[in-house]
Parts: sequence; structure tokens; C-alpha cells
Amino acid sequence: MRRIDYDTEQYRDYARGRAFTERQLRAWIGAFEAVLPERRPLEGLDVGSGTGRLTPALARAFGPVTGVEPSIRMRETAQERSRHPDARYVAGLAEDMPVPSAGADYALMFLSWHHVQDKPRAVRELARVVRPGGRLLLRANFSDHHPMPWWLEYFPRGFEVDTALFQPLHEVIEMFTSGGWRVTDFGTVTQPSSGTRGERLERLRLRTLSFFAQLAPDEVETGFRNLERAVAADPDAPVPALSEPLLTLERRP
Repeated sequence: MRRIDYDTEQYRDYARGRAFTERQLRAWIGAFEAVLPERRPLEGLDVGSGTGRLTPALARAFGPVTGVEPSIRMRETAQERSRHPDARYVAGLAEDMPVPSAGADYALMFLSWHHVQDKPRAVRELARVVRPGGRLLLRANFSDHHPMPWWLEYFPRGFEVDTALFQPLHEVIEMFTSGGWRVTDFGTVTQPSSGTRGERLERLRLRTLSFFAQLAPDEVETGFRNLERAVAADPDAPVPALSEPLLTLERRP
């Protein structure tokens, strides 16, 4: 996987390109609520928080949350956009977080696991910062449990390239279960439509997905030409809802 330097790429457009609708945000918060303890408040970590598209919503729903993000530009954007008093952002990696041991009731990694360079170290670090009995919510794609967005088929080698970014589910589970975690739930969350195909094309043009950095420039251009022709036939057609995987783990005592 080609690494993305978010301080030089994507940070300007990331918040707009990856924004959730209110319906999508409610769907994800509802899914997290279903697998987290009922008591409130909960101390949370949003690991790989990016521009903070989920961090304030987590704070509103569950209690104080710390976004951990290595990119200076992404943190700056998050801080500018988030005014929630219980949401804060710190510099850090999944492998090295500047937070107390056993201080979090839960950690969320939302489409950030595939960016982690030293995954065994991250497993240990997550076990350090989440208290025994706490939860890890891993919204990750897996090579063998991969949602197929409608637009991907228009790009040369689209599904092949995108799937190659991710580990198989069993490999991820083995890493965590050998590092102090146990699986409590695995399922899918139906993410509502993000709007029309025309609107989705405009956001895709911002190229804020890691996928685009893995293709050759001519493949990207060919894909967008194919996609533009397809969307032009019916730009107001709604984007299909997607069923997206969510793995929940518990920190063993």
C-alpha cells in the first residue's frame, strides 16, 4: 500500500469528501451504542480521527473523547470544525498514544486500521490504553468481507486494488486474540445512502480515498471517464446503501 502523507495530500478536501449525512451519522452512533456499555459517561478514544468527522458525535453520545491523529493538518481541521467541549485532539499513532494506561472505556478505529504500519505494536498499545472489559470498535474493511461500492467497477482493477489494501478477517482476529482481546461481536451496519450519484461523483473527484493513490494516473483518469459517462445517464439516481463490517472486541482482564 502506498502511504498517504495527509499533511501534503488530501487534508484540504478530506472533510468535504468524506463527510457523513445526518442519517449516516445516526446509523453509526446507533451501531456503536448497541455494543458499548449502557452507563454514561464513557471515556473514549477515536484512533485515527482525521478531520474529526465522528469525534464530536461520539462526545455528544457517550462522553469525553480524545481524537488521536498523526497528521498536523488533519488535526488542525478537526479543531477548527469541532467546538464540542468534550472532544479534544492529540498527536499520536495507534502504535504510540500519549494517553494514560487503562484510561479508556472504548476505542474506535474507523477505516484507519489499514494505515497502521506496525500492527502487532498497535494491538499491544490498544490493550494498554483500554481498561479491562473495555471495547474496541474496529470499522475496517477485510479482504474477505469487503463492501462493493457501486462506483468501484468503473475503475481498471478497481476491486482487485481496493481489496488488496486490507487483511482477511481471520488474520485480524488472530492478531487481537493473541494480544489480550476477545471477539464479542461481528456484523454489518447498513450505512444509508449519501445522496445522488451525481453528488457522489463530485465528492469522489476530490480523491480523498486511499484507493486512488494505489492506481496509476492513467487508471484514475480512465476510471473517472467511465464513471462520468455512467452517472450522466442518471445523475439523480440515489446512491445504494452499503452494508459495512464492524468488529467489536473486548479487552480481557
